[in-house]
Amino acid sequence: MSQTKSPQLPREVADAYVDALIALDPVTGTYLGVQESSSRLPDLSPAGQEALAELARATLARLDEAERLPGADSDIERRCARLLRERLTAELGVHEADEGLRTVGNLGTPLHQVREVFTLTPTETEQDWAAIAERLRAVPDALAGYRAALQLGLDRKLYAGPRPTGTLIEQLGEWADTDGSGRGWFEEFAAAGPDALRTELDEAAGRATAAVVALRDWLREVYAPAIEGAPNAVGRERYARWSRYFNGTDLDLDEAYAYGWAEYHRLLAEMRQEAEKILPGAATPWVALAHLDEHGRHIEGVDEVRDWLQGLMDQAIEALDGTHFELAERVRKVESRIAPAGSAAAPYYTAPSEDFSRPGRTWLPTMGQTRFPVYDLVSTWYHEGVPGHHLQLAQWAHVAENLSRYQATIGGVSANAEGWALYAERLMDELGFLTDAEERLGYLDAQMMRAARVIVDIGMHLELEIPADSPFHPGERWTPELAQEFFGAHSSRPADFVESELTRYLTIPGQAIGYKLGERAWLLGREKARERHGDAFDLKAWHMAALSQGSLGLDDLVDELARL
Repeated sequence: MSQTKSPQLPREVADAYVDALIALDPVTGTYLGVQESSSRLPDLSPAGQEALAELARATLARLDEAERLPGADSDIERRCARLLRERLTAELGVHEADEGLRTVGNLGTPLHQVREVFTLTPTETEQDWAAIAERLRAVPDALAGYRAALQLGLDRKLYAGPRPTGTLIEQLGEWADTDGSGRGWFEEFAAAGPDALRTELDEAAGRATAAVVALRDWLREVYAPAIEGAPNAVGRERYARWSRYFNGTDLDLDEAYAYGWAEYHRLLAEMRQEAEKILPGAATPWVALAHLDEHGRHIEGVDEVRDWLQGLMDQAIEALDGTHFELAERVRKVESRIAPAGSAAAPYYTAPSEDFSRPGRTWLPTMGQTRFPVYDLVSTWYHEGVPGHHLQLAQWAHVAENLSRYQATIGGVSANAEGWALYAERLMDELGFLTDAEERLGYLDAQMMRAARVIVDIGMHLELEIPADSPFHPGERWTPELAQEFFGAHSSRPADFVESELTRYLTIPGQAIGYKLGERAWLLGREKARERHGDAFDLKAWHMAALSQGSLGLDDLVDELARL
């Protein structure tokens, strides 16, 4: 006798979606620590993309039913339902506009995920390496599917930008031969495997590298010539779609652009004051920062900087736990790592697996450098590690049973997470951790970078006018070339970092603005909660409640934070 399945509430619908997604996308499975995903890669072809879209549509239909059930209006079910609906709707908006047929750039593409997932795949046992060998054998098919999607984009005259395309071609060249020795990144990775699987791993890695070379050659010889002359900027309609995807809200883009300029002027005044302490009479704060590049405190050596960053995070945990946060033991563990060669220039963080068997990790791309100024690292690791990305994403994993698996993992909204991480930098300044002039100027420089992102990301994609009160090309309209010049003039970062950053904005429009706009949402939510509680406001309790509610789009974030 058949049994009728009981109706599902929103959290159950959300978690069923995660299970189904893992079956289609084993990269997601590996990020979550699902062992069965270790031997597979996703279908990146148009058919694979449509399968994901069909799953989203079916889930939204089930969510309609779930929201009519008794109990669906509780706070925990309501939050989950609103997040799931917003996320899947935003993802479908991107898919149905065929954006997946032109995902080319220097980071964040499905192609980059194919490589990065190997750095997160378990490697402890011979069985783990056997799964890696199988995953390596899957690389050619994954890259062929990616190429098929781009070819369909060409057929439909849906072109990626020439600049992101050129950068990707360069990256693939580095993946194919990491150090000029003729061995590619996959072969270098496989070299750490056990001798018992040496032949199998080497053959599979060699085929993976050959697939990288074939894709690079196709991009260089077929794709790049076909898109020559295409615009790098995406325009207002596409930008609004991507902004919704990354920020979880329909932003007033002109207001956001004006806010970026307001922050620019505020931060510039603070930077001038701090620079005067370091190099009196410096023409600009960036002259003082250039002075620090040569004469400031620094760490010498790649292993040494990795260890120093680990110590910085360990110290932050010791100082903050019990005072401004209440951390579970497994949340206290975070690892400092060096990013693999061929990465984009920006540091990044990867979250722990669901069971914490793989801890949260920060990653530093060295870009071939061996000398690392301290001013450029301290607030960045407060952002990437503690109390930034690590405390938020690890806390989500820690309280996942009280949320839903979806809220704690793949339902993340970029602007929520990046906004928290930028709030974390500011918090450390508020708490007195950045009194050293070098470190505080570095923090302000990092803040200025996020304000500049709002200005140039919106400005160049929408081709807006530069305001009359700007010290930089007033009255002109933004182009990628002007954006790179502006960014370089208002950043301590080296030229290769600035170039990588601008290519990043052309690759993933609307993502970079979420740092500053997300921080604004977190600060406003905290202020509203403080007003609500008055003298009884408890910052530590608020932090832990805020970090334990899972992901939210900016539409909902301020309201929910204000209620805590």
